[in-house]
Amino acid sequence: MSGLRKGLPGAPKFYKGGIRLYPEEELYREMSFISYYFHWSEEEVLKLDHLSRRKWCREISQINKSLNPSKEKKEKSILEMQPTIH
Repeated sequence: MSGLRKGLPGAPKFYKGGIRLYPEEELYREMSFISYYFHWSEEEVLKLDHLSRRKWCREISQINKSLNPSKEKKEKSILEMQPTIH
């Protein structure tokens, strides 16, 4: 463990298993969803923190549901979509 981490209280516990990052595919899926519907740039979407991106995805999904109330041809929410494994 580096000297920097040794000097931080609780750091060994936090870094023991490594840092878990937000899955890259999920990040791009959320970014694409927001950019597509709101026409925001990549830079604008990247400035959002994780919780804000998720909130915007929920809001967009709610808008879609209210505009397309038909149960036959329901557009899925990004939050309902399962990640694909390659």
